Amino acid sequence: MRYPATRGLWLRLFLPFAAGYFLSYLYRTANAVIGPVLAHELSLGDNALGLLTSTYFLAFGAAQLPLGMLLDRFGPRRVEAALLVIAASGAAVFALSDALGGLALGRALIGLGVSACLMASFKAFAQWFPPERQASLTGWIMAAGGLGALAAAKPLELALGFVSWREIALGLAAATLAVAAIIWFVAPDKESEEKGTGIFAQLAGVKAIYSSRHFWRYAPMGFWFTGGFMAVQGLWASRWMAVLEGMDGAAIALRLTWMSGAMLAGFLFMGFFATALVHRGIKLEKIYLGAMLVAVGLLTLICALPNFAGGLLWPLLGICFSLSNVSYSLVAQAFPPALSGRANTALNLLVFAGAFGLQWGIGGLVGALQAAGWASDAAFRAAFVTLLGGQLLALGWMFLSRRRG
Repeated sequence: MRYPATRGLWLRLFLPFAAGYFLSYLYRTANAVIGPVLAHELSLGDNALGLLTSTYFLAFGAAQLPLGMLLDRFGPRRVEAALLVIAASGAAVFALSDALGGLALGRALIGLGVSACLMASFKAFAQWFPPERQASLTGWIMAAGGLGALAAAKPLELALGFVSWREIALGLAAATLAVAAIIWFVAPDKESEEKGTGIFAQLAGVKAIYSSRHFWRYAPMGFWFTGGFMAVQGLWASRWMAVLEGMDGAAIALRLTWMSGAMLAGFLFMGFFATALVHRGIKLEKIYLGAMLVAVGLLTLICALPNFAGGLLWPLLGICFSLSNVSYSLVAQAFPPALSGRANTALNLLVFAGAFGLQWGIGGLVGALQAAGWASDAAFRAAFVTLLGGQLLALGWMFLSRRRG
């Protein structure tokens, strides 16, 4: 297969999809800053706030299986542009709502609408660029998401000093419509290998992925590590810093900015060096496993000593998360290009099932423990230790299945 990787192609392909993923990550993490404002204005408890924030992940995860088939059949340009229109409508619903139900519906529509942003990028890269460049391209597109996370931290906190959260949501709706138009009119298209393939043949491809031992080596890690970090970064890191470390809103926003900046640095490292590392014979799986071992150590320190070097530990955890996304390349490389959309969305389904379940579950566990008489700090610590336990089990499974393989 020939890969016409010209500079013009790079600009027309990468930049539009990068803009989409920037918005996706901004939407994903914005509630870490907006959440306390919503909770105060609308009298929402931790459980309600966790449910509200996690509806994004629920809708996002539910879209992954049909999304994979749509990407393989109709191509990334059409699918992502259409879904971003739904995301824009969700942002508008969120901005105009005064009750938990309307806010949750808006977040769910946003989650559905941006569900293709990363997977469509992966599919487009698989169509236009050779396999040895995929890990670097993953790093670059993730860097765009890292910029979105940065924008959702201190800049968003500063913006709330000038405009309301409703005006911010309406501005995001307009920006999302603009990106949808750019992708539709600018991004290149390529004839899909699955065009004309029947639904049963496509479902057979999904079955082949979920029947693969290779896939299930990485799936629990996606749930507990990548999904767990999304759950924490998107909401509970800020609550931990407030309850366990006694930080105010401005200090939390600054900490989240450092955390997102460190995550961005990790993405840029992969963008610049992943292809070179592969060419030098350094296996990406070793980088992945090493980063996850470090992540477990960092979360252990955070749980045991919440006031010990938190300004350093949380950003280091952000770097580890950035490297956890190598798992998408590791999973997809075992399947043919025609299945790339379904392979990536199959893993992403597990990732966002973890993000939804753990984000809501942490809130539910904290609420239940507080109702049983636990102090807030002890309840949050217990919830984070539960997350750490799941990550240790997933890591153990990864090493066990690796030896069997």
